[in-house]
Formats: sequence, C-alpha cells, structure tokens
Amino acid sequence: MELEYNSEREHLIIPEYGRHIQKLVNHCLSIEDDVERNKMANAIVNVMGNLQPHLRDVPDFQHKLWDQLFMMSDYQLETESPYPKPSREELQAKPEKLPYPKSASKYRFYGNNIQTMIDVALTWEDGEKKDALVYAIANHMKKCYLNWNKDTVEDVIIFKHLEELSGGKLVLTGAKEELSESKNLLRKKSNKHSNSKNTQNQGKRYSKRKR
Repeated sequence: MELEYNSEREHLIIPEYGRHIQKLVNHCLSIEDDVERNKMANAIVNVMGNLQPHLRDVPDFQHKLWDQLFMMSDYQLETESPYPKPSREELQAKPEKLPYPKSASKYRFYGNNIQTMIDVALTWEDGEKKDALVYAIANHMKKCYLNWNKDTVEDVIIFKHLEELSGGKLVLTGAKEELSESKNLLRKKSNKHSNSKNTQNQGKRYSKRKR
C-alpha cells in the first residue's frame, strides 16, 4: 500500500474546512440537475456553519459562508444563493494601504495628538480664544515633556518646540504670560497616585474590620 502525502493531493483553497468539505464542493460542481445542486450547496453551507459555531454571532455570517463556498468552487459553482455571487476580483482585491499616523516630528514624547491640536489652533482666528488654546497646548506639551524627562524644563524650550511644530506660526517666545510651574504639573500626577493608594489602603482596612 502506497502512502499518500498531502503535498501530492489536491490543493485546498480554504484549509480550515478540511479536505472532506472540499470534496463535497467538488461533488456539488459535478451535479447536473439544478435542483439537486441547489440542495447540495445549501447542505454544504450548513455543515460549514456547524464547523464554526463561534462565528454565528458575527454580522453577515451566512453571507461569509456563501462567499467561501464560491471560493472553494473556484467561482465555477452555479447555484441559487441568497446573496449576489461574488467575483474573483472582488474577493481577492487587496485593501487600500492605511496611512501611518504622523508623529510629532522628532519630539515623539509629545505624542501624535499634539500635532493635531496645533493644526486645529492654526485654523482659528486670532483672539483671546486662540491665545487660550495655544497656552493650553503649550502647558500640555510641558506636562508631556516632564512625564518623559521627569525633571524640569524651561518655558523657552516648550515655546521653541511649539514654534517649530507649528511651522513658525505659533510664537510665544517673549510673551509675558508664563506656563504652569513644573511642580504643579507633576503634583497633579502624584496626587492621583496618592489618592489611588489611599483608596486601596482604606479598602484593606475596611476588609480587615469586616473580618
């Protein structure tokens, strides 16, 4: 008795369903009677659904099964389907490439959202609201810088980075108003940490008393 290797067998279009399902599809293609072929196609789809019960709650689950049936028939199966018969080009079309998010230049520690905020600020008309937004952005940049550096930073450095990221359009260098102090920005972070720790300690003490 000669051994039969998978490499010598017919190529499986969708290996997840196994060789028996592919044989059923091949048999369905050979049925000449339209009615019998339709019955066979529906039976195959039901079996395919039973093999993947975890996907039954997925939207358009049945639609996906019928598309896979046509794929396994190499798009040659002629049968009545509750969905439009897909074309080879439609199912094999490559998705469009997703653009990579723009990073905040070389200052990655500011994150991608900073550049978006700066771009929005550039679209606002000059006035108090825009000035307030620009200072809010600068303070947020300072906080991000401190989270990365965990030390201190001079306002002039933040102003320089803001001017660079805005293409020289948002200039705060020489402005009278200063940004929030580093210790205040860091204090907010430490307060959150201490409040969380206090809550945990209170929970432990309450649990002990309850015992």
